Amino acid sequence: MIFLNKKKGKKHSPNKKNKFYAEELHSMVTTRGSTVLARYAMCAGNFTEVTEQILTRIPPEDGKLTYSHGNYLFHYVSEDHIIYLCITDDEFERAKAFMFLNDIKKKFQVQYGQRARTALPYAMNSEFSRALSLQMRYYSDVKNNDQLLKVEEHVDELMEILVRDIDQIADRGERLELLVDKAQDLSVNAVSFKKSSVNLARSLWWKNLKICVIIVIVVVLILYGVVSAACGGASWPSCTS
Repeated sequence: MIFLNKKKGKKHSPNKKNKFYAEELHSMVTTRGSTVLARYAMCAGNFTEVTEQILTRIPPEDGKLTYSHGNYLFHYVSEDHIIYLCITDDEFERAKAFMFLNDIKKKFQVQYGQRARTALPYAMNSEFSRALSLQMRYYSDVKNNDQLLKVEEHVDELMEILVRDIDQIADRGERLELLVDKAQDLSVNAVSFKKSSVNLARSLWWKNLKICVIIVIVVVLILYGVVSAACGGASWPSCTS
């Protein structure tokens, strides 16, 4: 089922602990297909697992779409095989969500360009996650709503982007469940997350290095065998006499 979300911005009671972030951007990820290049989350949750399920449903061609599931919306922009995806509350203005994604897309393209086509997993995370954090907080701050909507010239066009109920296209027997703990700000875990992404990139680098070393050794052995056969034996008597 495909439908247009004509819901106007509903009133939302602010969270007393975080009154400027009542309508929230929860998570943002930039990927090449299923390869995550950078991500950031403003609160704890099983965003990684859910994102992996969402990515399998995104077609390869360029496009924009919103998936709905329960009280959450999954907005994405796909361009040049790079996917920019964010998770928001259903109270969060869809036009503002796509303004955010377009903003992130422009920054990412300017900063990395063609490098993104061949980059290793999380290769941009240590640098770009900070940009994701700053922009997520800016777009989540309700104080900036009026300014954002005044700057954007195509708000009505953004609001016409289709919304698709993700449960209608889920694989049989598959259950999508997003668990969000808004009370836990992931800023306290930023160091450990950065460390894990760096460790992943390092392990992939070492793996590639080992493969290269093995290939070099095999090539040397083959060359040695060919030369030995041509020179009359392992000690190369015909070539050294």
